[in-house]
Amino acid sequence: MADICVYCASGPVPQRYIDLAADLGTALGAGGHTLISGGGHVSMMGAVGAATRAAGGKTVGIIPGHLVEREAADHDSDELIVTDTMRERKRLMEVRADGFITLPGGIGTLEELFETWTGGYLGEHDKPVVLLDADGFYQPLLSWLDELRGEGFVAADALNRMRVVATVADAVTAVTRQ
Repeated sequence: MADICVYCASGPVPQRYIDLAADLGTALGAGGHTLISGGGHVSMMGAVGAATRAAGGKTVGIIPGHLVEREAADHDSDELIVTDTMRERKRLMEVRADGFITLPGGIGTLEELFETWTGGYLGEHDKPVVLLDADGFYQPLLSWLDELRGEGFVAADALNRMRVVATVADAVTAVTRQ
């Protein structure tokens, strides 16, 4: 059993992404894992939390006070932590998690991915960082990162530090394999 942090969208997105988040939550809960999330109950964030609990898993939501209303805090979480700042939210998410899975998302999700991925590459943690590239959502980003590698801006070791997978099952396997 692991404590898995999931980064994903908290705003309006197409239903297929809500379904993907729910599928991941179901897999986490069925595996007896604890979800660490941004603490919102809407969009993908809400779907992964509700599905984790429905499948028997526990959820820990970590949300800054100024987003409690905006992201509609997930008061159904087994544990809901309200922080003073976004930086404290991200720090607690990183500390509490055994590994990280990033689903499709926008700038907040990307920022969380890059911070966690960079921290691992720089040796601040040795936790798995998994990018779930469902239906090629992240292919433009991955292509750009490969171009940056070719130009010397991103080390091949850094790219290898992030595990890119295409399915929920592969994401759960990658994040729980030590």
